[in-house]
Amino acid sequence: MAKDYYLTLGAARNSTRDQIRERFRKLARERHPDRFQGAERQRAESDFQDITEAFNVLSDADRRRQHDLELTRPEASSAANDASRLGRFHMEAGVQFYRDGNFVQAAEAFERAIQAEPKNHQAWHHLAQSLAHQRRHLMRAVEAIARACELQAINPSYLKLAGKLHAEAGLVDRAEHYYNEAIVWGGEDPVVVKALEQMRGGGKKGWSGLFGRGT
Repeated sequence: MAKDYYLTLGAARNSTRDQIRERFRKLARERHPDRFQGAERQRAESDFQDITEAFNVLSDADRRRQHDLELTRPEASSAANDASRLGRFHMEAGVQFYRDGNFVQAAEAFERAIQAEPKNHQAWHHLAQSLAHQRRHLMRAVEAIARACELQAINPSYLKLAGKLHAEAGLVDRAEHYYNEAIVWGGEDPVVVKALEQMRGGGKKGWSGLFGRGT
């Protein structure tokens, strides 16, 4: 973690140059070594060096800009790492719930994973799979798989599931689009070809059974 010169001076990060100067002058008077003796003088000398270093950095525009970057980068990295760890935790929990057939809790876990990492395409895909087992949540499953495809547009498995769920929701044009994309990126799939033939023939019967009730 970079040394925080704002903390050293007791100044806010949006302080003006004049405010920085005033803080330094105040602290320099209070902690000047000539005011102390013995061990207190040694501590004052150390403090005086710290506040002088802080002032030299924060009173220079270029050095202050670099210092600000050094302060924010570790925070951003730490936040990203925390989100990643939290996302993995919920993903693992969701996968276990799914394997156990507990699709309600699986969906809840995958939603938490998405809250931690909104661009986690696997979490969106797994959420769609879990919701697909809960027929009342079909439209939410459709939205989830569409998001997964947005984040990873060339994944045949995602595209295939997107075609299935859109078809079941009666969104024929979108279903056909996803099925066609699944063939483009994954090659011909007999099940996808059959689904396309049924849609193009105007038949809706049997769509849900093409992949079974689940995923």
